[in-house]
Amino acid sequence: MDPTTGSAPIEVPPFAVISGSQVREALRGKENEIVELVERTYRLHGAGESVNPPSYFLRFPDRPADRIIALPASIGGAARVDGLKWISSFPDNITSGIARASAVLILNAHDSGYPFACLESSLISATRTAASAALAADRLSRERPRPARIGFVGTGLIARHIYAFLEATGWSFERIGVHDLSSQRAAEFGGELESSGTTGSVVVHDSAEQLIRASDLVVFATVAGKPHIHDPGWFGHDPLVLHVSLRDLAPEIVLDSANIVDDIDHCLKAETSPHLAEQRTGGRAFLTGTLDEVLTGRVRPPADRTVIFSPFGLGVLDLAVGKYVYDRIAGSGALHVIEDFFPGPRRKG
Repeated sequence: MDPTTGSAPIEVPPFAVISGSQVREALRGKENEIVELVERTYRLHGAGESVNPPSYFLRFPDRPADRIIALPASIGGAARVDGLKWISSFPDNITSGIARASAVLILNAHDSGYPFACLESSLISATRTAASAALAADRLSRERPRPARIGFVGTGLIARHIYAFLEATGWSFERIGVHDLSSQRAAEFGGELESSGTTGSVVVHDSAEQLIRASDLVVFATVAGKPHIHDPGWFGHDPLVLHVSLRDLAPEIVLDSANIVDDIDHCLKAETSPHLAEQRTGGRAFLTGTLDEVLTGRVRPPADRTVIFSPFGLGVLDLAVGKYVYDRIAGSGALHVIEDFFPGPRRKG
C-alpha cells in the first residue's frame, strides 16, 4: 500500500509471447467450456459491461481483396481485460499454400494499460467464431425441429472449426453437404469428414443451390466480398442459416427472412448483407433481434421462416478466449516471458 495515496502501487506486468502451438494445446478438447465462455461474454456485452468500438478496416487501393482489421475491446465484470486483435485477410494466400488469415491478439492490464501478452490469434479468432456459431445453432433451433442435414458453403479453416464445435457440443447429422468454388477443397473437406468417423453421409455438391435446398442448417464460411446468392426460393424450406461470412446473401434473401445479429451497429456496416438490406429499405425493421436477446428470452426466433444469424464478430469474444488461453498457460507455468521487454522501473509508487 502506498502510504501517500492509500492505494496499492501499480506494477508493470511481465510481457509474455504465446505461440500458435501453445494456443492450440490450451484449447484442445475445451469446446464446451469455450461455448459457455462465449455465452457469458455475449451476456456481459448485452448488459453494457464491455466496450467494443467499431472495427477499423485498413484497405489497399492496389489490392482491393485484401484487408487488415483492428478490433479494440474491453471486458468488465469479474475477468477485466482490455486489448486489440489485429487480423489480416489476404485471400490469395491460399494459392501459395498458406492461410488466408493471420492474426495477433494483444492483452492489456486493466489497471496500468500495459500490454502483458501477445498471442497468435488466428486460432483464437476461428475458435470464438465457431463457438459463437455453435451457440447460435443451439439457441436458434429450439423453436423448430433440430436440424439433421447440415450444409457448408465454403470449406476452409472456419468451416472445419464450426463442424468440430457442433460435434463436440452434441450435434449429429444424418447428412453433411459441402460446396466450395474449389472442387478440390470441397473434396478434401468431405474426405476429412468421412475419415473422422462421422455417422452421417457426406455429399459434395456441384452448386450452392443444390446444397441449400438439401440442408436445414446452412453454414456460409466463404471469403465472398459481395452477394452471390440471390434467389429467395432456394430457402423455401425455411432453414436455419449461420451467415458467418456476412456477404454471401443478396438483400432480397435477408428481407425475406428473420434476422438475428450479434451487434446491430457493428453488423450493419462495411457492405455486409444486412447493411445492404438497410440501404435497400432505409431502415432496420427487418431485424428480429440480437443473439443476446435470444439468450435472455426477450426474442423468440420463428419456426416457420428462414432464420439467418449474421455475426460481425465482436472483439470482446477474442479478448475472452485470449484471456482464457493466457490463464491456462500461466497456470501451467509454461509462459514464455520477456522480462526486460519494457524499459524503466518495474513498480511505480
